[in-house]
Amino acid sequence: MPAPVRALAVIPAYDEASRIGGVIAGVRAAGVPDILVVDDGSTDATSSEARRAGALVATHAVNLGYGAALQTGYRFALRHGFDAVVQLDADGQHDPAGIPELLSALAEHDVVVGSRFLGGGSYRPPLVRRLGMALFGSIAALLAGRRLTDPTSGYKAISKEVLRFYIHERYPADYPDADVLAMAVRAGFALGEVPARMKAGPPGKSMHGGLLRPLYYVIRMSLALALVPLRSDKR
Repeated sequence: MPAPVRALAVIPAYDEASRIGGVIAGVRAAGVPDILVVDDGSTDATSSEARRAGALVATHAVNLGYGAALQTGYRFALRHGFDAVVQLDADGQHDPAGIPELLSALAEHDVVVGSRFLGGGSYRPPLVRRLGMALFGSIAALLAGRRLTDPTSGYKAISKEVLRFYIHERYPADYPDADVLAMAVRAGFALGEVPARMKAGPPGKSMHGGLLRPLYYVIRMSLALALVPLRSDKR
């Protein structure tokens, strides 16, 4: 596809009032003026702080999940005629300075992942998460027919064609991850990766924290990846 003309930054957020303003400022400094924060049922002042920083805000009355928040952003982008979405987390983990490279790569790809492990990046997740990333990344790469260095990265640029593919019920409401990338590639979309600088997330904020959530994630992702070959989704 040609280089996108208009890109919307989509930032799903849950209780990020203390950090969202800085993330928005970074996105704007990277050259993306159109920013949508999807407040996924926050109990703090995330929405008001996002508006104060100059972003548009869509609010979920209750917490629906990370994937549901992204879908809200995708639907908004399509409804308002944007050519692409760049998505990043609200906790400051993703460096907005990488946005121009992500968007530029859409000239040759349909989905571009900001990889923590390309270009000599120093990011090193905890051992258990690293093992899970390696396992699910290997399975997703096998299903997609190509190597994936960072299949669990939430830092992405997405073309309009893939946005249309993602707003279907096929897109998970909780953890859109390696399974979604494998699904998109098998549907005929071109996947690319570019190096991206990332920092460790704030303590206690990971959506994989605690004891039950990581177990649920492993079970859900295992089932989702097992179902990918059975799907007949086409672009």
